[in-house]
Amino acid sequence: MKNAEYKFEDFLLNVEDVHKDFVDNINQKLLKKKYNSKIELKASGFFVSYSHPKTKRGILNFLFRKKGLLVRIYGDNCNKYSDLLNSLPENIINQIEKAGICKRLINPESCNQKCPMGYDFYIGKKHHQKCRNSCFYFEVDSKSIPFLIKIIENEMKEIK
Repeated sequence: MKNAEYKFEDFLLNVEDVHKDFVDNINQKLLKKKYNSKIELKASGFFVSYSHPKTKRGILNFLFRKKGLLVRIYGDNCNKYSDLLNSLPENIINQIEKAGICKRLINPESCNQKCPMGYDFYIGKKHHQKCRNSCFYFEVDSKSIPFLIKIIENEMKEIK
């Protein structure tokens, strides 16, 4: 089934009922703004990625791990919504803090040159220099969903 084409509904069937509205809401928002979506089946389950229609840069991925549904948000414009970052609850901030540092920000020669530059930002007075691939990588749960929506909406608004 390597070449099979999957639909969003195939992915949604595997999402827990408590998260379906969130996932469907984000999918509809992105498709309404003409974002491209790609749905693949990986070893750990479905993987859904969205990219900007003009720049082709990713904005987010939905994926499954043992913990359940995760969302990776590419917060390229996170410095433009620092008020939101400063309002995040502790559980989301903890997930950001667990992310690895961006080696390219610290020493540009220490990481693969094809690796995109990470994020350099503050939450409160705490300075973060995080890897783009792990920084905004969150477990989806009922407490985090309202904040995840805000991050995604802010990122969509700031993308040029």
